[in-house]
Amino acid sequence: MKVEGFSVPIIDLAKFEVEKENLRAAVVELGCFRVINHGIHDAIIANMKYSGRNILELSSEVKQRNINIIPGSGYIHPNQLSHLFESLGIYDANSTADIHAFCTCLGISSHDKENLSTYASTLHCLTVDLASKIAECLGVVDYSFQEWSCHLRLNRYNFTKENIGFDGAYTHTDSSFISVLLEDESNDGFEFINSEGNSVVVNHVPGTFLINVGDIGKVWSNGRLHNVKHKVVCKKAEPRFTVVLFILAPKDNKIEPQAELIDSKNPQLYQSFDFMEYRKIKASTRSVTELLRHWAVDEAKAMA
Repeated sequence: MKVEGFSVPIIDLAKFEVEKENLRAAVVELGCFRVINHGIHDAIIANMKYSGRNILELSSEVKQRNINIIPGSGYIHPNQLSHLFESLGIYDANSTADIHAFCTCLGISSHDKENLSTYASTLHCLTVDLASKIAECLGVVDYSFQEWSCHLRLNRYNFTKENIGFDGAYTHTDSSFISVLLEDESNDGFEFINSEGNSVVVNHVPGTFLINVGDIGKVWSNGRLHNVKHKVVCKKAEPRFTVVLFILAPKDNKIEPQAELIDSKNPQLYQSFDFMEYRKIKASTRSVTELLRHWAVDEAKAMA
């Protein structure tokens, strides 16, 4: 069954104290929400969309130079699992060296490089702030995500009229604490899976970013945050372009539930693990939603 025309909660970042409980409900119950008054200027967003399209129009031979730094961080070409989807990636978009290496490797113009660098820098600030606000909603105050790696991806869905109604990206959860999605305003298609197992069509709202909670957020929060299952469906016979920033892991790559979120009423649900090990397993198995059971202390409770 498909639920049409759903609007996820919209959080006004200019009124965070008023919105705090709404944000908590959104990340605990749905695992996704939108933000307004996010501070990213329209010109920066427009320039990123323009340059993102330019970069994704590069030849397949050139895009193949975007190799993996960690599993799944480089170029993803259309394949049997997702033949409509391709994507380029910058492993750590908070690193000027990583952005420079990406642009040099692909021969990207100085104009597109400047647009990409500006967007990555400003969005990193927003993403770190959002992650800290989510932590604060759970009672973990003054936790800094500043040094966490942030992975940026430029995505294209090669949709044609024959693809309408079919999945462009299979149902999955993100391998991140949160991901910040810049949507294609002329070609939507984002859907999430609700608690009843139904696919919910999410309405696009101009001027917003769509935020999703990922697997790392679920573990870090000891199961409080909901790692939302989602996919992309072809709605229009034209390419769909998106840009996503994923906040991945701390510098030491150690992922573990926070001590403040473990007590007698909320026992530890997950063992600590290495983020790189998690990425390797995810890349090798193409697990879509249940990978975290590998580290569950009590699988029934952790997967609930």
